Amino acid sequence: MSSLKGLLFTQYANDGFSSLIAELQKKYKPKKGRRFNHGNITYEIGRPMLKSDVLEFEISSKIPQDELKDNKDMQTYFKKIMKIINKDSMKPVSSEMENIVWDSRKETEKQRDYVKLLFQYPLNRLYNDAEIKKRYEAYSKGDLKQELPQVAGVHTPQGKLALLLVSETMHKFGRERVEKLIEANKTVKDSF
Repeated sequence: MSSLKGLLFTQYANDGFSSLIAELQKKYKPKKGRRFNHGNITYEIGRPMLKSDVLEFEISSKIPQDELKDNKDMQTYFKKIMKIINKDSMKPVSSEMENIVWDSRKETEKQRDYVKLLFQYPLNRLYNDAEIKKRYEAYSKGDLKQELPQVAGVHTPQGKLALLLVSETMHKFGRERVEKLIEANKTVKDSF
């Protein structure tokens, strides 16, 4: 059973991702659900999930198989993507080339290959005590521009500020990972 802290952190991490998805769908071509398209490649951001004291989430991008010759090219594409992604300071804890078979109304079958990346962040990396203190001081003086959320079970301004930081941090982490994947796709696609 998850702790109240874990449940609240998951909820606010998801809020951060929801605002990120809305931002990316506005900036790029929106798709259904948690997806968007850029450069003829579909990206998807999964929901954050709590595992012990770690929040994990997946991001994925479709491999542009229409532009590649065969399965060998798709494997090469995936390897080149991973070479770029693994140079990043925040590497995925796992990565795979996943094949998804999609059957719409049982009429057509489409096979799509995706780069799927799994990231994990410990709960204590999602907020910063010094930042909470700084924002609390601004809140106490009436200078805080943000409104604190009304959260059942969280009665202190510091706790509410921590949840706002979780949302902001996951938004930032998610954006950085997606931007890195977009950059990697562009670089690899241009090389083919």
